[in-house]
Amino acid sequence: MFGAVVVGIGTAGWVRIKDMLAPLIPSPAEKLGVKGFISRRQIDEQQGVKQITTEEALSREDIQVAFICTENAMHEDSIRRFLQAGKHVCVEYPMAMTHQAAVELWDLAQQKGLILHEEHIELLTADFKQLKKDVAGKTLEEGVLHFTGGALKPGFGFPAFSGIARLTWLVDMFGELTVSSATMEERSDSNYAKMTAHLLTAENRPLTWTEERGPGLPRARTINFRFACSSITEVPQGPKEPVGLFMQDLVLFAGKLQGSVSPQALQAERRRVLHCLELADRIRQLSQGQGS
Repeated sequence: MFGAVVVGIGTAGWVRIKDMLAPLIPSPAEKLGVKGFISRRQIDEQQGVKQITTEEALSREDIQVAFICTENAMHEDSIRRFLQAGKHVCVEYPMAMTHQAAVELWDLAQQKGLILHEEHIELLTADFKQLKKDVAGKTLEEGVLHFTGGALKPGFGFPAFSGIARLTWLVDMFGELTVSSATMEERSDSNYAKMTAHLLTAENRPLTWTEERGPGLPRARTINFRFACSSITEVPQGPKEPVGLFMQDLVLFAGKLQGSVSPQALQAERRRVLHCLELADRIRQLSQGQGS
């Protein structure tokens, strides 16, 4: 068994506790057991699980795993502390606010022989799985992905990082990308922000990714992928799946802990995660006038 602590008790943290208390059977997730949770607030037991301190979690020998479910800005420091204490880590995306920091964290995990897993439930949705099937084998001419949503609270970072789920979609469907240009429009008086990134595929085909957030904006994705012989203008509805997204991710992470994921698959995932963070860094630099 792997004893686990959940750091952060918002929606994601609450679901992590729930899934470990009632794991998918049979699956690798059965080997995870929650030992406590950490919160900046002093709060009551959650689903029968007690609150513990960070120092206790770092030192306890019966805790081998940490689930980091805090604000994005706190991820890097939390990951580093738990890795240095010899704990495996599962973290909500993004693991860090810079590409370089993520490389350092992954190197630290490898040096210590630990698993570092960045959650990407957006790749596990039935709709994305169907979209990826629909895109497969087609020759992209150009594409657009526009996301809108409400204003973010402080601590979630630059839109290329807070919205890295959308960038991960594009990389997972179309392969590694380069950034040709990026802009950022902000209206601080109304808490509005719009980031637009112009990307190129390996075949030099253009993709435009926009993250637009502000009070009252609906949470929605608009796509328009034009191929040589057809277009996809709506995210398809995939067949409903019986296993929840966080449970699917828990099974994947637990499989890594138990050695059932191949080294090749682990390396491919690391490459994808770091590539997306490198793109996000470049988008931030260009949109803030720090690159040519």
